[in-house]
Amino acid sequence: MNIQNTIETKVKEGFLALYTVEIPSVEFQATRKEFEGDITVVVFPMLRYKKGNPVQIGEDLGKYLVANVKEITNYNVVKGFLNLVIEDSVYTNFFNEAYANADFGFIKPRTDEKAVMVEYSSPNTNKPLHLGHVRNNLLGYSVAEIIKASGKNVYKTQIINDRGIHICKSMLAWEKYAPNGSDGQKETPKTTLNTELRKGDKLVGNYYVKFDQEYKKEIAQLIAKGKTEEEAKKQAPLLIAAQQMLLKWEAGDAQVVSLWKTMNSWVYNGFEVTYKNMGVNFDTLYYESNTYLLGKDVVAQGIEKGVFIKKEDGSVWCDLTEDGLDEKIVLRSDGTAVYMTQDIGTAIQRVKDFPDVGGMVYTVGNEQDYHFQVLFLILKKLGFDWSQQLHHLSYGMVDLPSGKMKSREGTVVDADELMLEMTATARTISEELGKLEGYSEEEKNELYETIGLGALKYFILKVDPKKRILFDPKSSVDFQGNTGPFIQYTYARIQSIIKKATFDYSKVVTIELHEKEKELLKQLELYPDTIQQAASNYSPALIANYTYDLVKEFNSFYQNVSILGEENQDKKIFRVQLAKKVANTIKSAFSLLGIRVPERM
Repeated sequence: MNIQNTIETKVKEGFLALYTVEIPSVEFQATRKEFEGDITVVVFPMLRYKKGNPVQIGEDLGKYLVANVKEITNYNVVKGFLNLVIEDSVYTNFFNEAYANADFGFIKPRTDEKAVMVEYSSPNTNKPLHLGHVRNNLLGYSVAEIIKASGKNVYKTQIINDRGIHICKSMLAWEKYAPNGSDGQKETPKTTLNTELRKGDKLVGNYYVKFDQEYKKEIAQLIAKGKTEEEAKKQAPLLIAAQQMLLKWEAGDAQVVSLWKTMNSWVYNGFEVTYKNMGVNFDTLYYESNTYLLGKDVVAQGIEKGVFIKKEDGSVWCDLTEDGLDEKIVLRSDGTAVYMTQDIGTAIQRVKDFPDVGGMVYTVGNEQDYHFQVLFLILKKLGFDWSQQLHHLSYGMVDLPSGKMKSREGTVVDADELMLEMTATARTISEELGKLEGYSEEEKNELYETIGLGALKYFILKVDPKKRILFDPKSSVDFQGNTGPFIQYTYARIQSIIKKATFDYSKVVTIELHEKEKELLKQLELYPDTIQQAASNYSPALIANYTYDLVKEFNSFYQNVSILGEENQDKKIFRVQLAKKVANTIKSAFSLLGIRVPERM
């Protein structure tokens, strides 16, 4: 429906005809509920081009529009707001087109358009995924799906941090402290008797915590012998051993590399289970062990271009002071690279690997804001045209009532345990409501998981990514208010209506719209634009809150008009069609958030 475009053209035309002045744009908003109208033109911005009484200007434009736009049947002016009444046929014509379109709101990606690569998750291989990773994964996956729906080709990727001192800490602790089984072999995910550690990522994470515990004991012992805390931390035998192990790994020591591959494989298998349960996936993977040397050749090119400066000690820097930043090192004096160098090289490598990529989205917490500001600026200075299309999807931390999480102390909220807890909470609340008669145990368990994970995802994604979240599992599973289960319940209610509609409701009908039908159609009409806005702003929150508003409008419609009890057959057909389209749009919007909807609840 392009009525807004038509109105904008006619408002500009009318302004020129009435006042001989051109205006560059027209500001619209939804008409407030207490006033008659469907679309409101905001007059106040026009005063910059024509001084006068905003009410009089609104009256003049209102008369002009009624005379020149056949779809506008009436108008009223409230202060500086011109409220326009649109005839029913505009909305019914829109609906008939939308109802016939199974992909309503989605634009098919064009093959000639540049693709977007979205990076998310990117965990360390020394611990299982936790609550912070959950927000990262849900955001990255959803943004990728939204960008795809907006008409672009998308690659989902991650860079797995599989090297470094933290990995060696887990490896060393496993070597030193892992118990031997009856066969004399150290425990593995397959042999451990501890069911909580059967997942390889949990087993490895357990030894990362063990390292920290033993390391602290050694520090305390050294302090007791007269060392300062600073000295004790550096001289603790465990840390020195971990540093030596890292040097051996970098030198390609066969035994260390073999252990590294083995323990990482345990972690990857564990991650795969978590990703599957979370409902996220990737098209391609990058590993830090393969990328950590990338970028060094770019530094040499950057020196030639004058982007980088080599100092007397041999270190290489990028001076960004003229851009309001500081100097950033890209190569140490000993020739080793820093994370920035690696990220420069990895970005360039990705475009080599996928030549159709024209932009990238990095889903990383807001503590890295400065890092990405510098990265994007350096890539721009190096002359890469795609550097203009780089975005840091920065997000706030997820807090718990108990405070901040710490991986090495074992005080994290494990992602697997969190998902199980959400399913259990959904079970408890569903059983209290007592609406599951006739369900088999398998159906019940599937429903609990759908509700529980839907609640978790919606709670996290409905919040603007930049905002910090205080996560409350129980309130997220509430069946009332702005929650996933409330929206899922409305979807299931509509499915129940559709099942009871045993008559043929396939034909196109023309009816006089009830006020509630019109309001619901106006909300439906916003869906395609909402997808585009969510893609432009990298914000699943826009989709989540749009869906909540759609559900509120449907429930108001449901409470005020009869659907299956309507005597007029054409009205009954239209209302069933409208209910079905609302359900399909809920399902479509929730798919962009990675949330499933149950057919019954």
